[in-house]
Amino acid sequence: MDDVVYSRMHEVEDRHWWFAARRNIVRHLLESLPLPPSPLILEAGCGTGGNLQILSELGRVTGVEMTPRAAAMARERGTADVLTGFLPDGMPPLKQKFDVILLLDVLEHIADDVDSLAALRKLLAPGGYVVVTVPAFPFLWGRHDIVHQHKRRYVDSTLRSSIMKSGLRVRHISYYNTLLFPAIAALRIFERFLKNARSLDPLAVPAGFLNRALCALLSSERHVVTRGRLPFGISLLAVAEDTVNG
Repeated sequence: MDDVVYSRMHEVEDRHWWFAARRNIVRHLLESLPLPPSPLILEAGCGTGGNLQILSELGRVTGVEMTPRAAAMARERGTADVLTGFLPDGMPPLKQKFDVILLLDVLEHIADDVDSLAALRKLLAPGGYVVVTVPAFPFLWGRHDIVHQHKRRYVDSTLRSSIMKSGLRVRHISYYNTLLFPAIAALRIFERFLKNARSLDPLAVPAGFLNRALCALLSSERHVVTRGRLPFGISLLAVAEDTVNG
């Protein structure tokens, strides 16, 4: 993504319903995993650092971000060490192994997803986990994917395949953002027929009550998605572990 998109994300990610709800889901998921006290956490592709605060409340956090401008904004938050690097071959030297590695809507930006997951596998502590979220369903491809420079959208089987080819195994996988799927899917399809697609700006923060309501609705899925499986959704969430140490 370019600096303009990162700047927009930095402006809204602390309050936009989608970012806030994803943080709630991820936090609930991490709290459900059998992690050691004060686990070592790596967020690969931490962007402008919107997740670092909640992660720092759960363990000792390191962030890695490819774009220097985004890494600088994340570093300014002062909640974690943030290094510059990229997957699969440009990760900074990291001496420690991590109990949890997060790729939150990152994998879809990378040409070689399998090698990227394999590179992160080498950074896992014994018994550690890789948590992945990605956009779902190729038929929802649209302007949002183009602006954010996505390479692909996934379905359950393609995400499973990439994880397995990397040497990891799937511990848990589920779609999420299910309750809002009909409305969002309709908008994504409808925007293909609009001459002015900018009228559907996914980074625009809705009015206060609506923003809170959307956040609450998506956040409510955390009670299902971290233990059970939802059959469809705008996004996918997976927890993977090493085939050797898992």
